[in-house]
Formats: sequence, structure tokens, C-alpha cells
Amino acid sequence: MPRPIRIGVQIHPEHCEYGVIREAAMEAEEIGFDIVYNWDHFFPLFGERDGKHFECWTMLASFAEVTTRVELGPLVTCNSYRNPNLLADMARSVDHISGGRVILGIGSGWFRRDYDEYGYDFGSAGSRLRDLDAALPRIKDRLHRLNPPPLREMPILIGGSGEKVTLRITAEHADIWHGFGSPDEFRRLNRVLDDWCVKVGRDPAEIERAVGVPREQNRDIAFGDALFAAGAEQLTLPVQGPRFGISELAEWIDWRDEKNRTRRHP
Repeated sequence: MPRPIRIGVQIHPEHCEYGVIREAAMEAEEIGFDIVYNWDHFFPLFGERDGKHFECWTMLASFAEVTTRVELGPLVTCNSYRNPNLLADMARSVDHISGGRVILGIGSGWFRRDYDEYGYDFGSAGSRLRDLDAALPRIKDRLHRLNPPPLREMPILIGGSGEKVTLRITAEHADIWHGFGSPDEFRRLNRVLDDWCVKVGRDPAEIERAVGVPREQNRDIAFGDALFAAGAEQLTLPVQGPRFGISELAEWIDWRDEKNRTRRHP
């Protein structure tokens, strides 16, 4: 049976008070989203450069307390910002707070201001990917050694579209791959990931295929149809405060339900 289609929402943790962000997470669960993501940065990515912004993992712990059903995770946490063993322990702790709902989304990092202002070595794209490649086995090992361990086999999501390294790392380690781009580009990258799975001895069907919907198209159901046709099994809708407009995205829940009914009963 095919994997069910899922819909996530990425709440941008910027330009508003924390209570507004928390309410958005609660509303997303109430409406029927499957996953609530945030991101792992220290400064806004959009709008006022020095606007209000909140930290990723402490926020996820709060989301875990005020929700009961949705899965939760960063899209994505930056490998550079935390020791791999510490990151595994943090994710495990939030997993227990949530009752076993954490997705450990991770990537190699890219936002230079975070690095410069918080004192991390930015390095190069290549060095950051090598660090990610080295960190993932350590993260997995620590997750299995922690006492108590996570409440489930914690899914690892890898974000990124680099064909030579990122998708190879994804094929080796990820349960979910999250990309971006047009439907045609997503279809092409899906094939590249399939090829990497064959090379590393992994069944491509083991990796859930997720994709972000551009913010300017998060009301465009036809765009979702095109991504679905390109192989998307999970769609992520970005929302930005201070007015997140979660309720305006409810049509995507109906779209998901219809797609899943069709997949079960073609």
C-alpha cells in the first residue's frame, strides 16, 4: 500500500511575540495538519534584519507541551550549531516531552550571519557537508545509547538538494528527504536520489519524499497536484507572522484526504 500523503506547516519563528507562534502551532494541530515544523536560525530570514526571533529546540519543547497529535521538528536544524551527541540528547528529550512525535530534521547549514554572530566556523559548503556526513552516525549511535531512548525509532529528515553529496548522505541515513523547487526539478531530483539509493544498497521506497511549497503559492492547490504527480508524499506550507493565517490553509487538509482516499481505493 502506498505511503499516505501528509501535509506539514513550517512556522517561521520571526517578527512576532512567542505567544503568537505557540497559538499558530496549536491551530495547525486543530485544523488537521500532520506535522508542525519551525527552523533553526538565530536571526530573521525575511523582513527586518534585526527583527524578533526565537531559538529552535526550546520552541519545539514548548510545541510538544501544547499539542498532542502532530509530529514536530526543525526544517531543518543546522548540524554546525550543536555537538552531535548533544543534539541527539536534545531531540530525545523533546521526543519524550511530546510522547514520541519528533522528526529530527537536519542539514549542513548555510546562513552565514548565524555563524559569524554566534562564533561558529563557517568553513565552506564542502566542509559543512563533510561535517554532516560525520555527525549522522554519531547522532544515530547516541540515540540508541541514551537512557531512556527515544519513544520510537526517531525519523531522520535531511534537507537539501545537492546531487553529488547531500543526496548521497540522504540515501545512506534519511527516513525523509525534503527538497524544494519546481515540480519538474523535484521529479528529476527524486530520480537522482533513487540512483543514490541503488548505489548505497538502500530500497528507495524506504525514504519519504517531502517538498516545500513556495510561500507565494501556499494557496495554490494546482501546484500541489503537480508536486504530487512529481512524486511528493509530503508537502510543507510555509507561514510567516505576525499573522500566520493557518485557518486559510484548511483546503490543503481536504486535498490531502481526497488524495489518500484515491490512493486507498483507486
